[in-house]
Amino acid sequence: MDAMKLLRSIPLFEALSEDDLRALSLTLERRTFKAGAMIFAQGDRGSAMYIVDSGDVNIHLPGEASRRISLKDIARGEYFGELALFDDKPRSASALATTEAVLFELQRDTLAHYLEKRPAAAMAILRTMSERLRETNTMLSARAAKNVDEEFDKNLSWSDRLADSVAELNGSWKFILFLILLTAVWCVINTPWIVPRAPLDPYPFQLFNLALAILVGLQGPLIVMSQNRQSLKDRARADTDFKVNLKNEVNIETLLRELSEFREEARERSDAAERRGRHDTPDMIL
Repeated sequence: MDAMKLLRSIPLFEALSEDDLRALSLTLERRTFKAGAMIFAQGDRGSAMYIVDSGDVNIHLPGEASRRISLKDIARGEYFGELALFDDKPRSASALATTEAVLFELQRDTLAHYLEKRPAAAMAILRTMSERLRETNTMLSARAAKNVDEEFDKNLSWSDRLADSVAELNGSWKFILFLILLTAVWCVINTPWIVPRAPLDPYPFQLFNLALAILVGLQGPLIVMSQNRQSLKDRARADTDFKVNLKNEVNIETLLRELSEFREEARERSDAAERRGRHDTPDMIL
């Protein structure tokens, strides 16, 4: 994929003009990583962002093989490490090339030199960052755990409720028994030797068959509408479960790390106290 097209697909640079994008694309450095190569590790000083031209990259929190927490898989056309363009803080996670990957690297110094010459591009990037920051604040202010059913029910229209009601009714014994009873009654009242009068719908009950065909034709789309919405609800539940589990894993990893640091500090203090005790004992005897 062309570097300019990659930049255009990134929200951070979406407000730039064609000339600004073309000039910025010329500053990108192409880098290749073999499968299994570490692009950067958590705690490293960040100085560049990366755009994936080909291959796959996994963003994760480091740990033992069984305890490594995967945060996100980055594919072609996506980017990561953009915060390093604006601060000199350590990387908050690690990046690993899971397949052979070709990346475009944008250095902080390169971007700073570029923005010095194009102040209008700097304002466009700042506007985009401000919008993203507001979205992030909104997302963080909400709980990860939420009742998906309640969220969906709040936005249901009357047609959605009708489709759900029809789907629920069709999957019950009430509807089956009602249809059997209706069929039996219709056959009885339209059989001449049982009811001695001209039947409204004589055998083979074409009017009744037509009514059933119309009923089935209407039920099908309504049931499919309800099933599609249920699929969306299931995906929303899975996404919520993933966010909750990820949040819990990150919190547990943080607690384990802090507990390990606390134990190490306690052990050091215990060793220091023991050394002081051995040092003070001869003086006390003298």
